[in-house]
Amino acid sequence: MALWGGRFETGPDALFRALNDSLPFDYRFAREDIEGSIGWAKAIHRAGVLTADELARLLAALNDLASKINADPNLPLTDGAGKDEDIHSWVERQLIARVGDLGKKLHTGRSRNDQVATDFRLWTRSQIDARIAELSDCRRALIELAERESETVISGYTHLQRAQPVLLAHWSLAYVEMFERDEARLRDARKRVNVCPLGSGALAGTGYAIDRAQLARDLGFESHTRNSLDAVSDRDFVVETLAAIALAGAHLSRLGEDLILYGSQEFAFFEYSDAVSSGSSLMPQKKNPDAAELLRGKSGRLSGALVSLLTTIKGLPLAYNKDLQEDKEPLFDAMTHLSLCLCVVPKIIDTLKVRRDVCRRAAQGGYSNATDLADYLVARGVPFREAHEQAGKAVRVGIAAGKPLEELSLDQLRSAAPHVETDVFAAITIEAGLSRREVTGGTGPRNVAEALKAARTRL
Repeated sequence: MALWGGRFETGPDALFRALNDSLPFDYRFAREDIEGSIGWAKAIHRAGVLTADELARLLAALNDLASKINADPNLPLTDGAGKDEDIHSWVERQLIARVGDLGKKLHTGRSRNDQVATDFRLWTRSQIDARIAELSDCRRALIELAERESETVISGYTHLQRAQPVLLAHWSLAYVEMFERDEARLRDARKRVNVCPLGSGALAGTGYAIDRAQLARDLGFESHTRNSLDAVSDRDFVVETLAAIALAGAHLSRLGEDLILYGSQEFAFFEYSDAVSSGSSLMPQKKNPDAAELLRGKSGRLSGALVSLLTTIKGLPLAYNKDLQEDKEPLFDAMTHLSLCLCVVPKIIDTLKVRRDVCRRAAQGGYSNATDLADYLVARGVPFREAHEQAGKAVRVGIAAGKPLEELSLDQLRSAAPHVETDVFAAITIEAGLSRREVTGGTGPRNVAEALKAARTRL
């Protein structure tokens, strides 16, 4: 069903329809199109276009259609396939089938331009809410891992080289921070999503006395748009949402990379559950971290969706252009795959086995207590730059002797750092190094315990 045929003598070419028709993907807006239509029916009733009886009949038909969609979300694809250009024409055809010519009155004063902008905002709003809930579950899983492993020490890394010991809980809470920022960005984007464009018409505003403030309230929007030209062509809210999604994807990719590394045989910190691993069709011994690898791999897809839309809207003149039909699939795809990733993270984390002894050995290795030796020297009055140099020399002594710093003799340490005394050995233990970092934001046990409590409270 086409909503624009009066001007044309012949129908569209089949190839043009294949290019033009959007029902194969915008059928996802069925619920939102019905919701928006219910709001619009009430608005044009208040404007005197519909009688009370007509409004009641339209609302009954729309609610009946909504129940059908709730039972079968794919109904627009299977009911009269090929007849309808888009979800708006499908809904209108369904209404006409139920209430006859009355169904044709619903579009009075409304354009598909402000209609689709409204549908898209309603859909995006509900999807953001769902992703925020999924991010919260990821935070929950990471917080619980931190609670389970509150005393576990691992090696921290810079440049993928062993750097300083940190608590595993500190590592876990780092990702909690990232996901909290992702939630905050989505909440912030939602503010711009939650603005109602309905009543803007095709581009110049509607010709009927629509109370747009009430219409916005009816549809749960915080406010309504201020400029009809902008309202029908604005896709900033999609770009913002995709930007937040792309950054969440980058964080998921970083988590995936850590999980892959720490679960490898070379690190062996973690072991994955069979439920989130796969094997090899050739090598019977393999247990592959495919779930974590796909967290990493999906990030390219999510970033690509953002770039795709930015490229589409660049240089578009006001107001609506059909190019904007290309705005939906990137967000549909990004939301689908972000949701899949966010839902699998708790399954990975909740079932993760931590090899605490291996983690501790790694934290002790690589001369990761060299900074603690430098700090010890500073406490004895050695300027930090000299202390840094002396600690580096002590590392060279240890490498030559094939021993870690804590196993060198006092004389060996003094050959590099003359100011050390017997108390140096207590100062360069893992526990001493952790305890020295009780600064806010640091990996000190008391600070991490407080940070963990605060993260649980925010959750």
